Amino acid sequence: MGGIDLRDRSVIELGAGTGLLGIVATLLGAHVTITDREPALEFLELNVWANLPSELHPRAMVKELTWGKDLGNFPPGAFDFILGADIIYLEETFAELLQTLEHLCSEQTVILLSCRIRYERDNNFLKMLKGRFSVNEVHYDYSKDVHIYKAQRHSHKDDF
Repeated sequence: MGGIDLRDRSVIELGAGTGLLGIVATLLGAHVTITDREPALEFLELNVWANLPSELHPRAMVKELTWGKDLGNFPPGAFDFILGADIIYLEETFAELLQTLEHLCSEQTVILLSCRIRYERDNNFLKMLKGRFSVNEVHYDYSKDVHIYKAQRHSHKDDF
């Protein structure tokens, strides 16, 4: 896939957990919104601030986001990149995750999702994603069995 220049780009991490992905994106120069559900926020915030130099704290914001809810707190289409690591596992959240992705991205937004395909439900999510976005596998790590998918809104030019 090649390198991605994140300097001064707007990035949101979904389901951040420890916030590692958002921390790295911040270190690479992005303005990052690092999100998770309310019960994870205190630990997430402590971890982010403990692992970023103080001068980078203004470039990272920890914010609550429950998929399919709270979307009014996020401007539609405002992010250059949407990142998610190992967030595809609860089938009952798939529709809300797709709704959240659609809300957060514009025609130019790049979605990068890394995951393991453990169960048929994981493939079902990818089928749902492909129904709403153009999706390509851009990397596969055989040693860890981790896939990285790139997704973008379908181009309306292809509709004619």
